[in-house]
Amino acid sequence: MQLQYELREGQLTARVFGELGHPEAIELMARLGRMIEDHLPARMALDFSGLEFMDSSGIAVVLQTARKCAACGCRFWVEGAPAQAKKVLAAAGIHRLTEIR
Repeated sequence: MQLQYELREGQLTARVFGELGHPEAIELMARLGRMIEDHLPARMALDFSGLEFMDSSGIAVVLQTARKCAACGCRFWVEGAPAQAKKVLAAAGIHRLTEIR
């Protein structure tokens, strides 16, 4: 898994590439949490367009990132999820908790 990010005009966009399983999810949650704390963005997009595979661990990444953003007053959404990742998120009902674009 690789993570790239960009901060522009108050929006933090974090792009995830590769596979997102349990070991990667633990690392990703820590990195995203630090980025949110360091930059305190007004908006944050978690971009999954580069994912090749995501298991249910990705749900925890989305939930924890959404909670961290909410605590900072940051608007959060997930974007670009490929079909397989969308199925995982839909099965968990994530769309009821945060926006999926």
